[in-house]
Amino acid sequence: MKKLLTSLLLAISMQAFSQAFTPYYKYRVYLTDKKQSEFSIRHPEQFLSQKAIERRNRQGIKIDETDIPVCATYVNQIRDMGVKIAHTSKWNNTVVVSCTDTTVMSRIAQLPFVSGTRRVAHYTKPTTQPGDERKNNQVKEFSLSPGSTYGRLAYEQISQLNGIALHGAGFKGEGMTVAIIDGGFLNVDVIKGFQNTKILGTKDFVDPTENFYATGSHGMMVLSCLGANIPNYMVGTAPEASYWLIMSEDGASEQLIEEDNWSAAIEFADSVGVDVINTSLGYYDFDNKADNLGHESLDGHTHICSHSASMVASKGMILCCSAGNSGDDPWKKITAPADAFDVLTVGAVNPSGTRVSFSSQGNTADGRIKPDVMAIGLPSAVYEPDGDISYSAGTSFSSPILCGMVTCLWQSLPHLNAYQIIDIVRKSGNRADKPDELYGYGIPDFFKAYTIGLTY
Repeated sequence: MKKLLTSLLLAISMQAFSQAFTPYYKYRVYLTDKKQSEFSIRHPEQFLSQKAIERRNRQGIKIDETDIPVCATYVNQIRDMGVKIAHTSKWNNTVVVSCTDTTVMSRIAQLPFVSGTRRVAHYTKPTTQPGDERKNNQVKEFSLSPGSTYGRLAYEQISQLNGIALHGAGFKGEGMTVAIIDGGFLNVDVIKGFQNTKILGTKDFVDPTENFYATGSHGMMVLSCLGANIPNYMVGTAPEASYWLIMSEDGASEQLIEEDNWSAAIEFADSVGVDVINTSLGYYDFDNKADNLGHESLDGHTHICSHSASMVASKGMILCCSAGNSGDDPWKKITAPADAFDVLTVGAVNPSGTRVSFSSQGNTADGRIKPDVMAIGLPSAVYEPDGDISYSAGTSFSSPILCGMVTCLWQSLPHLNAYQIIDIVRKSGNRADKPDELYGYGIPDFFKAYTIGLTY
């Protein structure tokens, strides 16, 4: 009877919550300028961390208008029209707003500093249910495997990249800051396998009110590929780096807003001084099919997330991006933002070095080589939500595996800029002499990349 009563009360509570929900929309608002900004490029310390400024200075990068935040005066006037501000993008000079009455958008479009608007999301039901959604608090203890520093399952994915040699030379990511832009970091705060992982902070661009560590395990699995640091259990490819965990992916739907979330996330990573970024996300097929674009959109600029990604190297950072898992699907091609300029788009191979069929193909619409490089994506060793290690598959994991080695490589060659590191990673690939749309420049040899970099 007690169990029946509990179930009944829960059902009533959920029904009431559902009935109380009001459908709402999100729109992207394009601004014309930053003329009324209270910030100046002469005082970057007001909007960039000292580490972000030092990164730019080290690489000879000038701070420009794209670094200046969106004009607060404009944002306040938009808010005064009766909408909520979700977030902004200074690189794209856009504002994302939330509203229940779409007629307000026509009035916002008439503001003198607004050049256009676009609907990017429509929510007809709650994105999350009320209460704590943590799926599994029963985190297991781990047992060590003496004699296998990287762990029995994870050894091969770093060995294939000749990363063990780079680690052996003393470069494991210490002093480097990595951002992971993903969709959920379930149990990262309680999994014992992360007890030695240096996490600097978190940021949620989907729903800042939810428990950050309670929903979605994809980002957690990605983090384990780089940041696991338990010798004789699992050691990732950048075990001594420091990490920012950033959520941009809404697992409940697939809407254009996620590209805006992603763009805001990468700007946040820049502002806090991140060096290297991994994103194992990609977009081409949306719930609203009218938002879908064809292969011609893969030009590095059409998708707003690709436009932002194409700016990353110019800010002194390196982006590693999964190519996508569409190789066996009718789409076949890479997904945005993997089409961006000056990023490392990562496809998937097996331990023998053969491309896995699901790994998305290139090239970009304008003929640039994609993917750039390859790493193990089947099978990839990852943490499970209970802390166990298992195998998973996807370019979602080949990208962070490679990203960790990029981090260590840059630690070893601090005199090089982002473009130069990207260049030597490509040059160290086993297909660098004849890159193609399936393997790109091939599987990098990171110790070879290190020796190449010493000659720069």
